[in-house]
Amino acid sequence: MKITRVEAIPFAIPYRKPLRFASGEVHTAEHVLVRVHTDDGIVGVAEAPPRPFTYGETQAGIVAVLETVFAPQVVGLSLLERETVHARLSRTVGNPAAKSALDMAIWDALGQSLDVSVTELLGGYTDRMKVSHMLGFDEPAAMVAEAERIRDSYGITTFKVKVGRRPVSLDTAVVRALRERFGTEVDLYVDGNRGWTAAESARAMQEMADLDLLFAEELCPADDVLGRRWLVSRLDIPFIADESAVTPADVTREILAGSATAISIKTARTGFTRSQRTHHLADGLGLEVVMGNQIDGQVGSLCTVAFGASYELTSRRPGELSNFLDMTDDLLAEPLRIADGELVIRPGAGLGAELDPGKLRHYRQDR
Repeated sequence: MKITRVEAIPFAIPYRKPLRFASGEVHTAEHVLVRVHTDDGIVGVAEAPPRPFTYGETQAGIVAVLETVFAPQVVGLSLLERETVHARLSRTVGNPAAKSALDMAIWDALGQSLDVSVTELLGGYTDRMKVSHMLGFDEPAAMVAEAERIRDSYGITTFKVKVGRRPVSLDTAVVRALRERFGTEVDLYVDGNRGWTAAESARAMQEMADLDLLFAEELCPADDVLGRRWLVSRLDIPFIADESAVTPADVTREILAGSATAISIKTARTGFTRSQRTHHLADGLGLEVVMGNQIDGQVGSLCTVAFGASYELTSRRPGELSNFLDMTDDLLAEPLRIADGELVIRPGAGLGAELDPGKLRHYRQDR
């Protein structure tokens, strides 16, 4: 079970329409497929989605750091030496998606080697999660129509609404239109991606006070320390720390400072090893947890549901598992299926991520 080689394969798949939110927009999934080979002939896989406007990583940067920095540090190690891998990767600052994909590919290879699923290795609580769907910026009628399509096609009844535009009424009108259309049939929460000031956030939340929101997420920057603390103290729903709470230390800081009351775990930026640490910390502190999405493709979504289904806490709320629906294609031989609002983990060992070789040849960018 020794690691013999690490591959970093850049690929690009267009979205059906641009995904727009306060911190940027995405037209094409320019991701990196990571493959970990072992001396037993096992190949573990994972997906690294760079988000330069949030974490500073690019597709080319992920490939470079994996090939020149991280691969030499893990080749020769056993798949069981995950803490050694974690310690070695932690010597290098930043690069969360690159580190996470390598970590998850190792877990996938380990599951295949032991003939158990990654979910069983992690905790084995359930085999599925309810799904929430992200609605990006658009006009109210278009966002309502998108929510109707997603509900009718996939049975999804929880929606994360992107906000953060100015004036705030652009977004509060959307949320109100969604609530008026669906009533109590759906659950709604909002994510600002740090787009508003604390004062704008407070005004927006006041305008939406009667709309029965589940959560508010990253409405204003965490760097506005006093403003964010003031905002959170005024809210009567959980405030989710997402990009401001990447590491367990970040979570501790944000929660103890009164700058958040819930967290988002994204395996795309914390892998399985560090996500475990964050989960255990949140469980000990009694925090609400949402499984987030970094606009992952289907391989990344498999990783998210595998982790989320492992624990009672992370499977309690619907996870953000449907962004791949906005992509024109993907790399899996058998596409993921969301039915009755749920996504089920793949049966078998590891992640169950069988790739389509023809699709990989078509979409890879290095040949």
